Amino acid sequence: MTGKDLKTMLFVPASRPDRIPKAIASGAGAVIVDLEDAVPADAKIPAREALDAFLADHHGESIYVRVNARGTNEFEVDMALCARHSKVVGIMLSKAESAEDVQAVASFGKTVIPLIESARGLVALNEIASVPGVERLSYGGLDLSDDLGIEGNTEGAETVMDQCRYQLLVSSRAAGLLAPIDTVFPVFDDEDAVLSRARRARNMGFAGMLCIHPKQIPQVQAGFSPDPDQVAWARKVMEAARSGGAAFKVEGQMVDAPVIAMARTILERAS
Repeated sequence: MTGKDLKTMLFVPASRPDRIPKAIASGAGAVIVDLEDAVPADAKIPAREALDAFLADHHGESIYVRVNARGTNEFEVDMALCARHSKVVGIMLSKAESAEDVQAVASFGKTVIPLIESARGLVALNEIASVPGVERLSYGGLDLSDDLGIEGNTEGAETVMDQCRYQLLVSSRAAGLLAPIDTVFPVFDDEDAVLSRARRARNMGFAGMLCIHPKQIPQVQAGFSPDPDQVAWARKVMEAARSGGAAFKVEGQMVDAPVIAMARTILERAS
């Protein structure tokens, strides 16, 4: 449960290990067991113990774990837990703000997804993305909005968040990382809204979305998959490319190397 095809990454509280098998069976591209925001401060120890017990007997799919931020009292014990279990394939690091934060996680030999949740994290984004062991980037929209002092769920906030998405996309590309993962969308009972949000993120170059409920998974997967018309167009382009020259037309549109590359990407996503 790691690699390129992570359209959906579903959160599960570590305090509810009974939900982990259900999350794995939900069809999500990956499951993230959360030791941070989903677990109250006075429940951290029993949640960690519950996850430790689950992993001791778990022989199924690998999981990710979201650990508490470096510098908190919980970070070292969270990482010690993850290091003990081979089924923890990757770490999502909360509130990543420096290359040193990420290096502290990567030193345990697990792949890392830094979660950008502050202005400091945005400023250090290129350094964070360049740390060996980083798989891809993501961000926490609510915490980031709070840190930046903007009012969530407003047009202005979305404009700022789009700028943050742009920064994640460019830094990921420059560092040779897999495409970033979009933040959670709090709506799960409106299929059209979830689908629309996923398609918008896909069109901005993101590869997937963090999910908070299994109901979101089908719509997010659909939103990050190419439309049938796109697939049909891409197939025509690739068929013409096999017999065409350096540049040719498909459906009245001029096709050259960048367009062929786009068509190839669409077909890879469709498959």
